[in-house]
Order: sequence, then C-alpha cells, then structure tokens
Amino acid sequence: MEKRSTGTNLLTNQNADSSYFGTVAIGTPPVAFNVILDTGSSDLWVADQACTTGCSKVQLFNDQSSSTFHNLSEPFNIQYGSGAATGTLGQDVVQMAGFSVPNQIFGVVTQATSGLLSPPVSGLLGLGWQSIATSKAEPLWQTLASSGAWTDPLMAFQLTRFVNGSNVNDVEPGGSFTMGFVNSSLYTGTIDYQAIPTTPSYWILPMTSLTVQGSSISIPSGSSSYSAIDTGTTLVGGPSSVIQNIFAQIPGSQPGTGSWQGYWTYPCNTAVNVAISFGGPSWPISPADFQLTKISSSQCVGAFFELSTSGSAPNWIVGDTFLKNVYSVFRYSPASVGFAALSNTALAMNGVNAAAPSPTIGSVSASATAGTGGGSNSASHRWGIPWVPLVGGISVAIGAVWM
Repeated sequence: MEKRSTGTNLLTNQNADSSYFGTVAIGTPPVAFNVILDTGSSDLWVADQACTTGCSKVQLFNDQSSSTFHNLSEPFNIQYGSGAATGTLGQDVVQMAGFSVPNQIFGVVTQATSGLLSPPVSGLLGLGWQSIATSKAEPLWQTLASSGAWTDPLMAFQLTRFVNGSNVNDVEPGGSFTMGFVNSSLYTGTIDYQAIPTTPSYWILPMTSLTVQGSSISIPSGSSSYSAIDTGTTLVGGPSSVIQNIFAQIPGSQPGTGSWQGYWTYPCNTAVNVAISFGGPSWPISPADFQLTKISSSQCVGAFFELSTSGSAPNWIVGDTFLKNVYSVFRYSPASVGFAALSNTALAMNGVNAAAPSPTIGSVSASATAGTGGGSNSASHRWGIPWVPLVGGISVAIGAVWM
C-alpha cells in the first residue's frame, strides 16, 4: 500500500435505469472494460477473446496481450436467473478509480447465456463480501478497504433516473461511484448508518417499515425482514403476501399475467407513494420509479414484484427502484449500509440531456495486494443479475436464488 486515497468512477445508466455500469482496467498494458457494478454478488468476470457465445459486440479480454496475466487453470461457473457465465479463473492487475490490485482473481469467461451481456458491457464487478464469492477470491473492493488503501473504509453510489424520460438513449449519464470517501456535494443532511445484522455476505438490512399511499403495510420482523441492498437489481422484490398487500392499497390493481406473472398492474394515472425504513428514517420512492412501464393506454406495471427465496437468501431484494432515491453508502468497518437524502446537485442529473461518460480509470494513486482465494465453488444460495427480457422490449436485471 502506498498511501490512503480516494477515487471516483463515473457511471453509465443503461436501458432507462435497467442497470448501471462503471469501468475497470485489466492487465499490462491496461485495457478498459465496462462492468455492471453489483453489490448483490462478489465476483469479477469479463468476457474473453476465446468466448464463443453471448459475447458479441463487447470489448473482450485478451489474456495473451497482458504480460502480467496468470492462468489459474481452475473452472469458473456462475449461475444467474436467465443463464450462466462459464470459463476459467485468472489473475492479473486490476485498476479502478485510481486504485490498483496487482494480483486480483477474476473469471475469464468463454461462454455466456445469450442476453446476459448487453453491449457495451463486458462483464460484472461484484461488490458484495468474499463469503458469497463463487470463486472464493477476495473481491477488489474488500482488498482495498481491508488494506487501508482508502481514506475512509467505504464506497458510495448516486444513481440517476431516466425511466420516466422521453427519447431516452440506450446509454445515459448514470451518476457516480466513489471509493474511499463520500461526495458531500451529492447528499444533504446526515448519512444514517444501520449495522448489518449478520456475518457479512450480502449487504443486508432488516426492513422495519413499509408504507403505501400513507398506509402502513404489515411486514414480518427478524430474519424474515432481511433485505439485500443490491445495485445489480433493477426493481424491488419481496414476499408474495406483502407485495399483494402493497397493491391492495392501490385501487384498480391486478396481478400480471403471461410474461408479467409475479408482477402487478395498476392504473397509470395513479401516483403511487411508497416509503421504506430500515431502522432509521423512512425513505420515499418517487412515483416515477414505482411505475416500471406502460402495457396499455391505462395500465402500468409496478416496480415491486413477488420474489420466492429459500435457504440463506434474504426475503427482500432492494434494487435501483429504491436506490435512485437516496445516496447509498456501503461501509466495510463497522459493516453497515448508510442512506442520505440526495442533494439538489444530484437530483439535477436526473433525465438530463447529456452524453454518457467515457471510461474513467484514473491514474494509480494507491495499490493493495489481494488476499488468498481461488478454487471453484458452486454457489449454494446467491443473487445474480440476469437479463430477463420482458414484454414491451423492457429488460430488467433481477436477483436470482439458486439451490
């Protein structure tokens, strides 16, 4: 480690808030790759030049052209709700936002299910904890946080909203991801931190209250209220009984049918106000975020869907529908998640007509050595971010649970 430091990665908003990607550079000389930033999983992987399926029109990793690449010759296989990515594990220099880890283990993917990668995205950067890494490798962020490379042991997101815009491009400005500091220009008031109630795996918080149109919805307490705070999921998923109760507060709601099974429709002219608390303040969700898409002249699909989980997976998955409405902080020590109200500066970025950012790697100001890891492992219960193509041309990234 050279010195404590901070860094920022500008984000890109893809497909009207379906996902948010940033940039990492891999190898010597470094090559930039667009990767989904996913707090709901813990592995880094990119598509390799030897990729045979699911990798067209994206930047590919060439392990032959990096002088520092080391092939670990171990299989890598990660399951997502709409398919899988498979390949082998490698080790190389990985840079992000001015930080460098010289021996990061990552998946070199040679096959991906069609539709898993949506150009120009080449892979995924997991920002969850090592305990849920399929590769068993220490995640990039955790290496940096634990080694003291960051000025403060935390990372933070501000995400933009384009879901309610007209003439939205495939890629738009997505906000920012910071390492080692919080950007005080992007939030107002204080950051409310809530401790993770379990041994760190997912970024879990207990959901303590939920209101719809001013009415309180009954939610189970204890571990039944555990929610994965997940930047790699587009929407909010929860237990069927609670989701049904939410829509019971909205006159004219109907359960979705066909490809919308598990979703609910409601009259588009209803502004739905949902607010969630995780033990601190109650955070409102914009009615624009609750309205996922229009499927007829009068009916819209809501952004809360019925999710069935089992085993160690939390009952709730709280994705970008919620996270667009707050400044979110993921803290290594003490392990906690913090939320704050967005500043006017941050809110002014929503729906703005501007070019998507160009890759931001940053010149290396600090480096850290990754901990031990490696070894293939089938994930027992985990989230992922699949691309689920839905009717109306909507793509939604949804966390999935695998036995």
